[in-house]
Amino acid sequence: MNMALILWGLLFSSIGFVYFVYGKKRQNLVIRYTGVALIVFPYFIKTPAMLVLIGLLLMALPKIASRYY
Repeated sequence: MNMALILWGLLFSSIGFVYFVYGKKRQNLVIRYTGVALIVFPYFIKTPAMLVLIGLLLMALPKIASRYY
């Protein structure tokens, strides 16, 4: 396993944990489920570039959803 994958996965999982706790506190399902997705998705991605791209898209998802929801 590549060290970049481990570090990026740790970063996005940590951010996902914060999203999950914040979503639970605010009772916002979009933020909460985005947090779960950020925690879980690094286990299934094999390249660092895709990991960063998907992670950034998931981090932006609550902002985009709140704009159009």
